[in-house]
Amino acid sequence: WRITSLLYICSIVMCRGQRPKMTITIFLKIMGLAFLEPVIDQNLYFMGAKLTSAGFATALVNILPAVTFVLALLLRMEKVRLRSLHSQAKIAGTVLTVAGAVLMVLYHGPIVQFPWTKGQHHATASGQGAGGAADARDWLNGTIMVIIACVAWACFFILQSNTLRSYPAELSLTVLICGMGSLMSGAIALVAERANTQAWVIGFDMRLFTAVYAGIVCSGVAYYVQGIVSRQRGPVFVTAFNPLCMIITAVMGSIILKEEINLGSVIGAAIIVGGLYFLIWGKSKDEISKAGGSSKGAGELPLTSVT
Repeated sequence: WRITSLLYICSIVMCRGQRPKMTITIFLKIMGLAFLEPVIDQNLYFMGAKLTSAGFATALVNILPAVTFVLALLLRMEKVRLRSLHSQAKIAGTVLTVAGAVLMVLYHGPIVQFPWTKGQHHATASGQGAGGAADARDWLNGTIMVIIACVAWACFFILQSNTLRSYPAELSLTVLICGMGSLMSGAIALVAERANTQAWVIGFDMRLFTAVYAGIVCSGVAYYVQGIVSRQRGPVFVTAFNPLCMIITAVMGSIILKEEINLGSVIGAAIIVGGLYFLIWGKSKDEISKAGGSSKGAGELPLTSVT
């Protein structure tokens, strides 16, 4: 709530006299945004990352651009011409992204050893034994949670782009999403942790830092910046840069948390990144075509007839 209050003060100062009129339709869209992103996406993503690993969850969520592209295509926010090279690149990028994510889920392979993870594999494998089936079940459940979170995140981007057309105030929209998301998440947490009072005890430790970082960066700053870019370039362009998160998380998870990276994750991640480059290239050609068409239309003289 303190983070939401801080964002509200910033919105009052920066958006004075620029806040659009609130309607029932816009309010319902904002409630949908708050339910999709802070509630469904973040909770399921964190639970999935806990059951699998931070590196795997971040790599699997790279299907986000493909899911967003498919949803935008179904809702006619994206156009595809099969004979166009850049449209073919967008389709190929979408297929490669999904194929890479499927490979990461179905194929693990041997552990890729790094200088800072040597010796970790043997210590971990010795403790698996009877818990192997439970670990596999947790891994499957975590994977399903991350996939559902990814779909909810893609729906959030689509709905955010649509909402900004009728409510073009990114910072005010961010404040409203965070506020409603806090109410919904608080209600769910009260029910889920009603028997665990220790879950509400927060000291000056990593839990406090994680909560503050998630509230300020992952919610406040992210929603605001994503809203600005989505309003100008569309939701597909925003999600196309998601692999940066995968690379940073995989490196930091391996170094700090000593997480193991298997060969399937490396190959799948490479395929995902390659597919995303195709998708970004196709989108960039779309933007160039739009800009060229606009400048051409602006430069043409109106036809007149002399009688």
